[in-house]
Parts: sequence; structure tokens; C-alpha cells
Amino acid sequence: MSELQEALAWTDIPVPEELKDLHPLQQEIVASYVKSVVTRKTDGFEELYHAIGMIVKYIPHFVVIPLMVEHIRPPIAAGVCRKMGVDQATGYANDLPLDYFSEVSKHLDATMLAELLGKMKKHHAEKFIHYELQHHLTHMLDISEHLEQRMLEVVARHVTLPEHADDLLKHPHRDIIGKIRSLQ
Repeated sequence: MSELQEALAWTDIPVPEELKDLHPLQQEIVASYVKSVVTRKTDGFEELYHAIGMIVKYIPHFVVIPLMVEHIRPPIAAGVCRKMGVDQATGYANDLPLDYFSEVSKHLDATMLAELLGKMKKHHAEKFIHYELQHHLTHMLDISEHLEQRMLEVVARHVTLPEHADDLLKHPHRDIIGKIRSLQ
């Protein structure tokens, strides 16, 4: 992956073809500029996430959850989750609607999400795993690489993997798929 593609990969938007045609030095300049714009536009977000996390600590979940789902976009909720830490975030994750939590999870580090799933109520974690396997298999495989054994067993119970080992020779998730297969 080129430096430009790496710099823009977090957007989930394809790199415009015109940028791919630029000389590598020009691509580096564009990537640097994009990083500068993002840094300037997001200045203060980390403090905001921390402040929201501190505020919601004192508001009952039954009030916070509907407000969050209605008014806070998933990337912002993920930022707050990162700042509040796994223990506090687990309480909210258990109560969030599944589709909203799935959207929030796309903006969380796979390691943190695996830890969060390990601390969630078993039923809620299993529902999330099943949902992700049905709708976002690659995302769930990314998370699975960091899951503890008991949660990996849940994945193994719910996932359908390709029949032939030859199908996985060049698959980026080959190792975790091998672990899951051994649990089935």
C-alpha cells in the first residue's frame, strides 16, 4: 500500500484515481496536507470525548442510551468509549441497540473491542458476535484475533467457514480461521 493509501485508509473512501497518478513526492505532500487538515479540524476532540465520558457517569443509563442513539453519531460514541475505558464502556455496550453498537464497533480498535466483548454480559456479547458474523464477517475476524478462548468458542459455534483449506492459502485471516476451525 502506498503512503497516500495508508494515510487515507481510515476514511473508508477510495483514493481518487487522480491522486494515484501523482508522483510519489506529490502524493506525500497531499498525504501530509490531509493529515494537517484532519489534525486541525479534530483539535480538542479527545478532551471532548473525555468530558462526555465523565458527564455520562452521573446520568442513569436509561436516560443516556436513548439520547446517545438519537443524537450521537457512532464515530463520536466510539471516541467517548475509548476515553472512558473498557470497564465503564461495558455497561453502555450491554444496553445499546445491536445495530448501533455494530456501527460504533467499526470505529474501535479490535483489541479494545475484544476486551469489551469479554466483559459484556454473555447474551449481549453472543448477539453481537452473531450479528457481526452475518453482516460484517471480516470485521468479526479482525476482532477474533484478540478474543479470549471462551469468546472465540462462541465465534466457532456461529461461523460457517469455507470447506477446503486451499480456499485460505492467501487469506489475510488464515491464522484465526485455523484457530476457529480447531474449535469446531
